[in-house]
Amino acid sequence: MAITIADPVDSPEKLRAILPRWTGNASKKDLGRVNEVAAAFIARSPYVVISSHGADGRHDLSPKGDAPGFITVHDPQTLLIPDRLGNHRLDTFENLLTNPALGLIFLIPGNNETLRIAGTGRIARDEALRAPFAVNGKLPELVLVVTVEQVFMHCSKSSVRSRLWKPAEWPDTEGVPTLAQWVKSHVATEQTLEEIQAVHDNDRLTRLY
Repeated sequence: MAITIADPVDSPEKLRAILPRWTGNASKKDLGRVNEVAAAFIARSPYVVISSHGADGRHDLSPKGDAPGFITVHDPQTLLIPDRLGNHRLDTFENLLTNPALGLIFLIPGNNETLRIAGTGRIARDEALRAPFAVNGKLPELVLVVTVEQVFMHCSKSSVRSRLWKPAEWPDTEGVPTLAQWVKSHVATEQTLEEIQAVHDNDRLTRLY
């Protein structure tokens, strides 16, 4: 059932009448390159979420994770991100082929602040770019080359409110739906739930690199 909005906020003027533009440090923190502070944050981050926009108009968010510092700061305007084994949907890469714009948000477990980067992405197959990211002798098939346009750190309030890094206050995960349950509920397959789960468990153990 569609929601009827009686009082839509449908213009920049109306939005700013409700929430005036901030004039403190947050309004001046954007930078057009990766400085030493951002580089130090990236070096400690094991997890990044990448946003992209497809030709069909849909937005996509894709998580990437590896050992802390798995993303290389090649220079102040360039990041290199290895593409590890996944499900071969390639949503991000297919989006970048039609619209190179992307966004990144870096997280560090236990750290309440995040780092945000916006720019454009290109897909590289060059062995010279892939070789430094080898794990157990295996090179990633591709490397995402990010040209940096905007960098800033984001405040801690969302992490504090969500208690994201406070295990004692985490919600109970008993009964949280699994990926296998999602597949079984939505995909036409003759596999049982247990068989689907076994495939995912095996992937988690054997297809990391």
